[in-house]
Amino acid sequence: MAPRLLFRQLFEKESSTYTYLLADIGHPDKPAVLIDPVDRTVERDINLVKELELKLIYAMNTHVHADHVTGTGLIKAKMPGVKSVISKASKAVADDVVEHGDKICFGDLFLEVRATPGHTEGCVTYVTGDGPDQPCPRMAFTGDALLIRGCGRTDFQGGSSHKLYQSVHSQIFTLPKDTLLYPGHDYKGFTSTTVGEEIVYNPRLSKDEETFKDIMANLNLAYPKMIDIAVPSNMVCGLQDAISKV
Repeated sequence: MAPRLLFRQLFEKESSTYTYLLADIGHPDKPAVLIDPVDRTVERDINLVKELELKLIYAMNTHVHADHVTGTGLIKAKMPGVKSVISKASKAVADDVVEHGDKICFGDLFLEVRATPGHTEGCVTYVTGDGPDQPCPRMAFTGDALLIRGCGRTDFQGGSSHKLYQSVHSQIFTLPKDTLLYPGHDYKGFTSTTVGEEIVYNPRLSKDEETFKDIMANLNLAYPKMIDIAVPSNMVCGLQDAISKV
């Protein structure tokens, strides 16, 4: 029997963050992964995993977040056996550090790791597998590299407009046009988009690189209010936060 994907998109309103739950419910163990959990919604996420009778094996981050504390540390404290995942390039602490081209397997399904630096040096996009027994259309979890009709800022944490432009165009826009894109945040009520839509309608990344760089250089964004709390915690996958609450 072909694997079947269970998929849930969850929202944390204070930081407008999306968390994604994926599971292979065609597998006897119903193994699952959580992408970009938030500390404030850990109880909700754990309860959902239990209600759906899933076995959570990975709590994963797309990058070291600056606007919220990851829920990974709390999840690990409450659900022994769950492993944390983040990119090696992020220089953050995790059980498993991944690099471009790695595969993260859960049951008979897998996520492909694509390096998409630019918002931060350690950003990755997780893409569902390519194959007859994998989800179709494909799905990509872009973190803050690519947002719906937008993208993450590039003015801190090793950000680079040049790298972000190259990352999106080489690693995301080369996916099939019907690939569903799920961002790390949305501030306007959108939930998903497609590669084809963003190639045409993204007001920043549909432009040439020099225009994109100019746009990013003139955003005049405020200093992130959570960055001084979030980044140190997230460099240890939220474990500082977990230790203080357990």
